Amino acid sequence: MSNHAIGGDARVAVLVDCDNTTPDILEYGLSIVAQFGRLVLRRGYGNHATLANKWQDALVRLAFTPCLQYQYAAGKNTADIALALDALEAMFDSRADTFCLVTSDSDFAHLCRKLRERGATVHIVGEAKTPDALRNASDQFFEWLPAESPAEPVDAAKPTPAAASKPVAKRRPKAVINAVMLLAADTPDGRVGLGALGQYMKRTDPGFTAKTYGHTALSEMVRAYPELALTQENGGFWVSLKAKAGTTTA
Repeated sequence: MSNHAIGGDARVAVLVDCDNTTPDILEYGLSIVAQFGRLVLRRGYGNHATLANKWQDALVRLAFTPCLQYQYAAGKNTADIALALDALEAMFDSRADTFCLVTSDSDFAHLCRKLRERGATVHIVGEAKTPDALRNASDQFFEWLPAESPAEPVDAAKPTPAAASKPVAKRRPKAVINAVMLLAADTPDGRVGLGALGQYMKRTDPGFTAKTYGHTALSEMVRAYPELALTQENGGFWVSLKAKAGTTTA
């Protein structure tokens, strides 16, 4: 049987490494995977101490099946093995063709590669500490940022710090220009669709987002480059390299 869903509606499995992350990430992960298809598997893996304490409320409220794994020996994490085996089983049984692993543990990088080799799509939802080995093993990486803790009461005798946080500096990575040069070189009009550019950037860097570089959207980011031109035509946006001063076109 094919590993791909019929009719373009992907079957999504969300598998959570509860021993290695926080329950606060769960709702963010669900909001991310909602765009990919129908959620058919929701499972959270961990030992008794993890699932019985901080994770219990979140798993019950969000309709996850808790997968309790006892430690047979000190220092042995059986939950990771159970998660990996369940993922492979779901793929081979054609119950899921898209996987979202909620973890920051690079031990799952090999699982990601195996799933993708078999044609599955793999997304990772993790924290800022997630190693590059895991980020780059996925089709797309989504970084969860914890909400800021409530401000402490201000002592009237102490000076009040600035309330506004420092905005992220707007940056223009050269990788975007290189991508446009590469993709547009094979087109007759020397330009590439904005959506295709975004997909390419995600494939080369699963953690790529315009917001990471201080921009609200990829279109705004492209406009910030003096070397690039963004045009709208037939309901779509196109990106091309600007002609250098002094050059003429035939």
